[in-house]
Amino acid sequence: MAERFSKLKSKLKCNQPVREKKGEKTHKVKACQDGEEKLVRFGHSMPDGTSNPERRKSYCARSGGIKGKNNKLSANYWSRRAWKC
Repeated sequence: MAERFSKLKSKLKCNQPVREKKGEKTHKVKACQDGEEKLVRFGHSMPDGTSNPERRKSYCARSGGIKGKNNKLSANYWSRRAWKC
C-alpha cells in the first residue's frame, strides 16, 4: 500500500492541488515544505459555497482557529487556500 502512495506522489507536482476522482475527499495535493513531502487529501463533496460571501466569511472564521493554517503539510492550509481565506 505504501508503494502505491509513493507512485502517486511521484506523478504529482509539489503544491499543485488536483481534483480527486474517488473517495470522500474532493481534492489532493503533494504538499512540499522544507524538504518534506506529504500526500494531503482535503475538501468535502457538498455544494460549493466559496462564491457566497457570507458562507466564505463564516468558514474562514471557523477554520482560522484550527491547528496548521500556516503549514503546507496540513489539510486545513489547502482547504483555506481553496476558500481564499
